[in-house]
Amino acid sequence: MGMEEKVKLKRTMTPGQMEMIAIGGTIGSGLFMGATSTIKWTGPSVILAYAFVGFVLYGVMRALGEMVYLNPGTGSFADYGDKYIHPFAGYLTKWSNVFQFIIVGISDIIAMSQYLNYWWPKLPDWVSGVVVIVMLTLANLVSAKAYGRLEFWFAMIKVVTIIAMIIIGLLVIVVGFGNHWHPVGISNIWKHGGLFPGGFMGFMFSMSVIAGSYQGIELLGITAGEAASPRHAIVKSVKSVIWRILIFYVGAIFVIVSIYPWNQLQAVGSPFVETFTKIGITGAAGIINFVVLTAALSGANSGIYSASRMLFKLSVDKQIPSFFGKLSKRVVPSVAVVTISFWIAVGFIMNIILSMVNKNASNIFVIVYSSSVLPGMVPWFVILLAELNYRKNHPEDLVDHPFKMPIYPAYNYFSIAALAVILVFMFFNPDTRVSVSVGVAFIVIVWLAFLRQVRKNPEAAK
Repeated sequence: MGMEEKVKLKRTMTPGQMEMIAIGGTIGSGLFMGATSTIKWTGPSVILAYAFVGFVLYGVMRALGEMVYLNPGTGSFADYGDKYIHPFAGYLTKWSNVFQFIIVGISDIIAMSQYLNYWWPKLPDWVSGVVVIVMLTLANLVSAKAYGRLEFWFAMIKVVTIIAMIIIGLLVIVVGFGNHWHPVGISNIWKHGGLFPGGFMGFMFSMSVIAGSYQGIELLGITAGEAASPRHAIVKSVKSVIWRILIFYVGAIFVIVSIYPWNQLQAVGSPFVETFTKIGITGAAGIINFVVLTAALSGANSGIYSASRMLFKLSVDKQIPSFFGKLSKRVVPSVAVVTISFWIAVGFIMNIILSMVNKNASNIFVIVYSSSVLPGMVPWFVILLAELNYRKNHPEDLVDHPFKMPIYPAYNYFSIAALAVILVFMFFNPDTRVSVSVGVAFIVIVWLAFLRQVRKNPEAAK
């Protein structure tokens, strides 16, 4: 048994589980929690902002799909960075993924401990947080199949809720269900200050939060290494994930801004709770609390899974000690899983200590959470750039390729430019300036670490 065979992961995931993981990773707390702040900045035009970012990311998914189709391995998009851009691109992608999902894991555990307070107000946050971290770690240690199954059900709960909300919302809009049979219509979209009450700047600012809430869409490139029939699964997943996400995001947001005047949403609280209450579902707050709880659990679960696979990959690529690449009897990178969970726990406990010491700690949390946006975009840039070079280097692979990138290369350049513009506007927005600076600092630190490694091992830069 050679080294190559020894470090292979098992292919046990079904296409259905892969799709749910990509959807579950994306419809996280971002949609449930982020919707109110994006609407506040840009008003009803938020529908266009979600659709625009969705279109940009469809380009990322198609570029990824084209390359993964020919080479489905774990953490594939980091390999493409290595191979088709520069070894630093691959190195940065791996570390960005680890950093991004530890941050997302921390913020989801914090959110989740607050949701549990709804039912158990006396339960200390640290107890619920630690219990959940242990539970998710154990699920990830059992097998990729156990993780896939857990994620499938978490994602299913979110998906069913959003579909129910869209159907009920459309009934309220069209036939006045729950509104004494007076159809609400969609005039709220333009009645209160027009479609763009926040002007051009507000529209651009909303996109950084929206890009953040779409993070994790590229998880397909990680699960590909553990899919039972990767080629079929990848084509099916890329094609369906994007339109599903657009229906969930654009559909849910359309319903929210049609039913409620955008400038009164702050008073409404959660638009999801309100929509269900409107038609007389008495336990709406409890139901939605359960759903956002599973959304947070699912986000943390996906975070542990993907970050541990990237840590495993760094170890296989000899960029960190081989100890982190150890596989358990169940063919799971157990040391990597425990390491990621440990750092999520450290971040979570630090947040609790900070909030005891400083009452303004919630601001620290917002900064920490949004600092994952830039590292979260790194894989997207790498995928789009790698695909350009991949085409140049391997024209022979694309002769009978059934899943080519559409409108090549214009789509690549369009998506790269759009993501760069979103980042520039994050520097203009006082609410996101600090977090995007944290992201830049992170990239500089990784660059210095890479240079140090190259000095020790000149082969690493080739």
